[in-house]
Amino acid sequence: MTETHRPIGLAVLGLGNVGSEVVRIIEASATDLAARVGAPLVLRGIGVRRVADDRGVPIDLLTDDVQALVERDDVDIVIELMGPVEPARKAILSALEHGKSVVTANKALMAQSTGELAQAAEHARVDLYFEAAVAGAIPVIRPLTQSLAGDTVLRVAGIVNGTTNYILSAMNDTGADYADALADAGALGYAEADPTADVEGYDAAAKAAILASIAFHTRVTADDVYREGITKVTAEDIASAKALGCNIKLLAICERLTNDEGQQRVSARVYPALVPLSHPLATVNGAFNAVVVEAEAAGRLMFYGQGAGGAPTASAVMGDLVMAARNRVQGGLGPRESKYAQLPIAPIGFIPTRYYVSMNVADRPGVLSAVAAEFGKREVSIAEVRQEGMVDEGGQPCGARIVVVTHRATDAALSETVDALADLDVVQEINSVLRLEGTSE
Repeated sequence: MTETHRPIGLAVLGLGNVGSEVVRIIEASATDLAARVGAPLVLRGIGVRRVADDRGVPIDLLTDDVQALVERDDVDIVIELMGPVEPARKAILSALEHGKSVVTANKALMAQSTGELAQAAEHARVDLYFEAAVAGAIPVIRPLTQSLAGDTVLRVAGIVNGTTNYILSAMNDTGADYADALADAGALGYAEADPTADVEGYDAAAKAAILASIAFHTRVTADDVYREGITKVTAEDIASAKALGCNIKLLAICERLTNDEGQQRVSARVYPALVPLSHPLATVNGAFNAVVVEAEAAGRLMFYGQGAGGAPTASAVMGDLVMAARNRVQGGLGPRESKYAQLPIAPIGFIPTRYYVSMNVADRPGVLSAVAAEFGKREVSIAEVRQEGMVDEGGQPCGARIVVVTHRATDAALSETVDALADLDVVQEINSVLRLEGTSE
């Protein structure tokens, strides 16, 4: 193939695990990339915090002046891999305003500032791609924006955080408690030194906001996503889930809800939930991710693979880079932000769901009927009850543990029921409250 188009100049911001892998692929696959794009891709510079000759790339490519780099005339595409919302937001806005297309893997930024960045890209008539912001190498964004563009997406549910999935899988496989499983994840490099963003669900919530925005043509931010983490999941919960034929997973769920009058709302939520083993997400283990998309015409589609790490995330970045570069060569543009639906966000209390409630109670007659009465007062139907006796350290009976699984009801009714149970004299302690997903009951 004879190259006729001028080179496409690239600037990479960040040289961590993902940035280093992206730079390596650009250099190692230069010939193939040029053939796929229709023009050579030339690395003009790499923005870093520290310029030094031990970074594994020629020092003359490095600069700590990110602003000057993204404004250079010989840069056509900026690849943002720095991480935090700032200074990434400022750098991306500057790049867009100067007519550069942008590829980013910054989920926190996209969940917070999609509208602002999308408007800047549209005004400048350049591309903004962010496939790598959700689920690493797994292609999810592009199928939602392109392959399913003519369909109506009803639901997107998935395991989108590898750290929490590894921890819950370890608890399930070994019987370990949360603290021990977290320590193991940290030792193996699956958990950060400060794992808060992962284990408290912030990372998954940012990804849920991005998925909901695209799937339902409605601008959804991370603040719109109801969020619970996995820190309160116990070994006893894992054992109870097994007894019920379930695994516990941290799920990101984005759903189009339609009431009897045909009015639609969007729900975006993240929480640990019991998932029946018959559901495809139940057997996604370790640090892997998976996303299930349900659409009117397409039915159920599942995307599965490596959700994090330098190489998998770099793969998604490179896919976006090739698309953006092709558009530069051919004079086209990728999909714009679609927010025409502007559907309202449903509060968590509005959501129909099922509950798993574990409680310690006094072991005496009438306890079960008192507990059942609180569910009945709020028209919450009980699907299953399990009871087992408890003994103290001396082996003496000290009450009973009851697990209740409900049928579907509004989250508000279920939450009110749990509050009422906590006030009963016969209930010593509410141990756990989890939701049950993946069933039609």
